[in-house]
Amino acid sequence: MSATPATDALEARFRRLSALSGASGMLGWDQHVLMPSGGAEARAEQLATLSVLRHELLTAAEVADALEAAGAESLTGWRAANLAEMRRAHAHATALSSALVDALSRAGSRCEALWREARAKADFSIVRDAMAEQIRLIREEADAKAAALGTTPYEALLDGYEPGGSVAKIEALFAELEAELPPLLDAVLERQARHGEPVPPEGPFPVATQRILSRRVMETLGFDFNHGRLDETLHPFCGGVPDDVRVTTRYDETGFINGIMGVIHETGHALYERGLPADWRNQPVGESRGMVMHESQSLLMEMQACRSPAFLGLLSGWARTAFGAEGPAWEPENLRRIYTRVARSFIRVEADEVTYPLHVILRTRLERAMLSGDLEVSGLPAAWNDGMRDLLGVTPPDDARGCLQDIHWYDGAVGYFPTYTLGAMAAAQLFQAAVRAVPGIPEAIGRGDFAPLVGWLRENVHGVASSTGTEAILKAATGAELSAAPFLAHLKTRYLEA
Repeated sequence: MSATPATDALEARFRRLSALSGASGMLGWDQHVLMPSGGAEARAEQLATLSVLRHELLTAAEVADALEAAGAESLTGWRAANLAEMRRAHAHATALSSALVDALSRAGSRCEALWREARAKADFSIVRDAMAEQIRLIREEADAKAAALGTTPYEALLDGYEPGGSVAKIEALFAELEAELPPLLDAVLERQARHGEPVPPEGPFPVATQRILSRRVMETLGFDFNHGRLDETLHPFCGGVPDDVRVTTRYDETGFINGIMGVIHETGHALYERGLPADWRNQPVGESRGMVMHESQSLLMEMQACRSPAFLGLLSGWARTAFGAEGPAWEPENLRRIYTRVARSFIRVEADEVTYPLHVILRTRLERAMLSGDLEVSGLPAAWNDGMRDLLGVTPPDDARGCLQDIHWYDGAVGYFPTYTLGAMAAAQLFQAAVRAVPGIPEAIGRGDFAPLVGWLRENVHGVASSTGTEAILKAATGAELSAAPFLAHLKTRYLEA
């Protein structure tokens, strides 16, 4: 059905909401990348004001009236899907008061600023009280949304990152991984020990050179620098809006390995944002379908495509040229062994594919415990260290390599972490389906041609946007709902058979 007065009014309202969200996103990008520390208080005020304005626009009486009027019509196609997403956004917003929205925004800004200091000094006590207040407010948010949505508090928060996300499904998938990964990890480590250590490339690796190499990699993957940019920050992320995508990474002059893969990971996010349908721009139906699909796109590029022998053969030549280096350390096979090295480590963002899910399982447990009140914020460092010892067999030597390493909780994101590993599973499932549909994809990647892969993703993931749910997208693209089986099969093939 074509537009009606009710749908016209709703679409106009949501275009304004999208502009406010985009402005907040750009201010957030600046806060993390360029803003001087002295600007924190002013930025907190700006972001809080935008959050309240957005909340007021979304909860106004005329929105409820228009939603009711539109619901009486026989909508079809993207407008029907758009109405469903509008209702979901409205339900989330009306569960909260403007006062709580304001308090959450200010608490997040304050806590994030203190986290930066605490992380630099490896001292959790600096941010402890601010985080306790933040968790108290998030608990209030979760309870209010749970009552409005008819779900549990944790699922109410999860729904903000993964619409329709189910704790029962997460628990089942994570239980399968927790049973399979420890023995797999032991087997991989034993195999690696028999083959010896790869040869590390010798640095230093100037940041200026890494920037040039990163841009070359991004352009090869299909990133459009007319609609985006690359910058540096403490914690890599992808932000901005579909027509102005901001990618950030961090570099280390003692090694280029992690910096390049960080760039590839965030470029996967950026390609998804740029691939969203232009005709649905600034409407809920035109947004990405939650963080499981978003993480699947970043991890598909980083882990599935760009840690493959085909791509690493290409990268080894580029890196040799960029850094003016030769020798065994730069050979494709040695680079493959470096990029598929497995180790029990402290840092999630630098973890390998085998151990990464265990990092996520720990964070999911801890955030659920903090939300329920079973874990006090003051007890987080000890609980974190105990969990790392139990799941990964290592104990962080300080808070910076422990509970302070991620920005998420300090920035107010509770319910986000499970999407990383669900996304890794989806990435394996999607990449396997893409190669079945277009068998020439691996060979094309080896030539530096990502068009076949990105084209398949444009059709089956990016272009679908939020017109349907995650499970429906996966089933249409791969023939099955989300499963741990493709991911586990991928790990066994890469780490025990290659």
